Amino acid sequence: MEKLRKRLTLNERIVIETLLKQNKSKSYIAKQLNRNRSTITREVNNWVINPTDKYSATIADFYAKDDYLNKRNQDKINTYKKLKYFVYKGLLSGFSPEQIAGRIKLLHPNDTIMSISYEAIYQHIYKHRQSYLGKKLIKLLPYHHHKRRQNRKFGSKKSRIKDQVNISQRPEQVDLRLAIGHWEGDLMIGVGQKSAIGTIVERKTRFTFIVKIENRKSKTVTQQFAKIMNTMPKFIRKTMTYDNGMEMANHKWLTQKTGMDVFFANPYSSWERGTNENTNGLIRRFFPKGTDFNKIAIEQLKQAETALNNRPRKVLGYKTPNEMINQEINNYAA
Repeated sequence: MEKLRKRLTLNERIVIETLLKQNKSKSYIAKQLNRNRSTITREVNNWVINPTDKYSATIADFYAKDDYLNKRNQDKINTYKKLKYFVYKGLLSGFSPEQIAGRIKLLHPNDTIMSISYEAIYQHIYKHRQSYLGKKLIKLLPYHHHKRRQNRKFGSKKSRIKDQVNISQRPEQVDLRLAIGHWEGDLMIGVGQKSAIGTIVERKTRFTFIVKIENRKSKTVTQQFAKIMNTMPKFIRKTMTYDNGMEMANHKWLTQKTGMDVFFANPYSSWERGTNENTNGLIRRFFPKGTDFNKIAIEQLKQAETALNNRPRKVLGYKTPNEMINQEINNYAA
């Protein structure tokens, strides 16, 4: 029993997190928990490596349980504490393995320890899917399937979309966000995969359209997208970047009707459309997962769209997307 007593519980970690936020010393925390000061010091130092780091009871408890269960079966995530912290923090923040792998590559480009593929993250999660922790991790995934789908490896199947142009061929200036008119598009799926709405966001201004669609057929989606995009001046209709969903199979027709070149992101690489992914997260505040979009009136979509476009954004210097796009239109007219 004494050996088991040495392991901190989640409730104790919550006390540690709470008291640290109150700037209490490690000695004070140790007395409150009737623990040795060294136990508290070791626990905090495991997670607070940099001055900006914040101790998280939830992440620490996840790590401790997984570390105990997998001491004899180490993978890269279990081997490197810093990497594991990043991955688990991402999962607890609602990020997908693809987004986590993409962010690691972006933030730590030359760090071999902080380098991992999304496939390795999935393997880590599903390696012990029957365990308590494994089930918890699976529930943090966007779709939390109990078993992994087969034959989903990158590049294992050719795209069914004809004549698609890969994002690698998109003009470099699009990445720089210096010019207006470059958009990212997606579908947001409703409950039971039986309904959806379209989302389109301009990369520079973050101006957003939320599109009501009757079904996910390519003809329906591209017609609605073209109708919306053609309400904008021609100089604001340059490119659109999309994922590999079949709803964009009619992309050549969309180009013909709008004058926009359509580029396709790589499979399972949602970070390549990061502006759209972030915007979809904001839209989910209005329409959370489990929403049946068939029951959402177009007026409700427009209200959410208006709210987003009039929301001050830090990335825009606290201007709104509406202000930014009107400024671009006025500058062009001048």
